[in-house]
Amino acid sequence: MDTQHLQAFVAIAESGSFSGAGERLHLTQPAISKRIALLEEQVKAKLFDRVGRQVVLTQAGNLLLNKATNILNEVTAAQRAIADLKGDVTGKLSIATSHHLGLHYLPPYLREFSTSYPQVKLDLHFLDSEHAYHEILLGRFDIAIITLALEQDTRINTNEIWQDQLQFVAAPSHALATLENLRLADLSPHQAIMPDINTYTTRVIKELFDREGQSLDITMVTNHLDTIKMMLSIGLGWGVLPSSLIDDQLKVLDVSHPPLTRSLGCIHHNQRSLNNAARLFLEQLKASVPQKLSVRLTDSL
Repeated sequence: MDTQHLQAFVAIAESGSFSGAGERLHLTQPAISKRIALLEEQVKAKLFDRVGRQVVLTQAGNLLLNKATNILNEVTAAQRAIADLKGDVTGKLSIATSHHLGLHYLPPYLREFSTSYPQVKLDLHFLDSEHAYHEILLGRFDIAIITLALEQDTRINTNEIWQDQLQFVAAPSHALATLENLRLADLSPHQAIMPDINTYTTRVIKELFDREGQSLDITMVTNHLDTIKMMLSIGLGWGVLPSSLIDDQLKVLDVSHPPLTRSLGCIHHNQRSLNNAARLFLEQLKASVPQKLSVRLTDSL
């Protein structure tokens, strides 16, 4: 069974269309269609049905999908293992990262690594931390550099790299900015701008408010911390941001609360061996590990 045919099949199943698979694999739609036709001829079964404009898996397609994904993962692992035996630092290094980490933490490391190992093709994908965590569990990336989850899956290998203190903030012109000795009850009547409620960040903040029996009025939601910073800076509400993002556009609110710290790091699947490129990149990140903070909570971005 040709792995190129399986790649086309998996790409269609994941993207939901032949055209989407073509874009992902840099092939024309007729080329994708030909590969599927040959694969269906090999397995002697129809793999997709067209329902309106959508493409859905048949029963045979659903049966094949998991096995095809496993086959492709095993082929990739074999190729990596052979290259690693030679000591080569080549091939592709696939990294999933959150927007905040990708924009504010990773650039110097990526620049240094690409300069040191120009034969490695960096394949960088920007995803929410929760999504990236799920993709690592599915074996779709070598590593993910994200905010670490509140609860760790035993299948995941975790390396904490950075910690960053979280602060309650608002614009200097906001009504809360001039007040002292604030409590969560003082924030509750005012509009908050936060990441999605399913992110680690907002879960942590909501738990603080729930413990004190206070409501959390989230009026605007975005998972991009830089966007939250912009909306806070023009006085649209209060929020919680890492210290690394706070400048003179924002005022740290004098809120009485336990110290909040977000933990950032690198994860990979325990059953997916790191190739030479991923191993060296992780070593480069670990070399920069600062002294750990004593108090730790996590968020998602």
